[in-house]
Amino acid sequence: MVYNRTGIAPWSVDKESGVTSATVDSKIEVPQYIQPVLNTGVVDEKGIWQGVTASDTDFAFYHKGNAVPNGEVELASTCDMTGFNDIQLAIRPTNGGNFAITAVMGPDTDSYANLSPVDAAATLMISLPTDTQEFKAAFTDAAQALTANVWNIFYIANNLKNQKLLQFKITNNSGGDSDIEIMYLRVV
Repeated sequence: MVYNRTGIAPWSVDKESGVTSATVDSKIEVPQYIQPVLNTGVVDEKGIWQGVTASDTDFAFYHKGNAVPNGEVELASTCDMTGFNDIQLAIRPTNGGNFAITAVMGPDTDSYANLSPVDAAATLMISLPTDTQEFKAAFTDAAQALTANVWNIFYIANNLKNQKLLQFKITNNSGGDSDIEIMYLRVV
């Protein structure tokens, strides 16, 4: 099995034919094999190792609101979406019916990168490439029907990518008290 072969550089054909005025060596080694490469990250401009971000394999960031009254809000645990494009949101209520779901800024006790305080529980606003002249809510669903006692799973693509301090505000509009369990799975 041949791993390397030698080729002639096109600019040095004269040297190969014996002309001594050519100053470039015409022999170029050309690798003829496949070598696996593993990318484990980079060292950033500050000299800090940054590993490669991978999708979550399991749901995490568990949060449970107990006996949330009709019309009241439950704020889910904070999630860092840095390096992630999409998110799967899982909600399990004990009372079926409509729930409003909105992506909001995390608590003011946490910083957004190095900025603190933040406008806690404010609706996250984005400008999409097609909407360059105005901001819109990053994600809001005013009346999502949820089934009781099962995980209702939703896939939210792109709108929340790289959001450093993400929470979901779940408003119980089901008509009665409900325990509300919430979990996330982030996707690269």
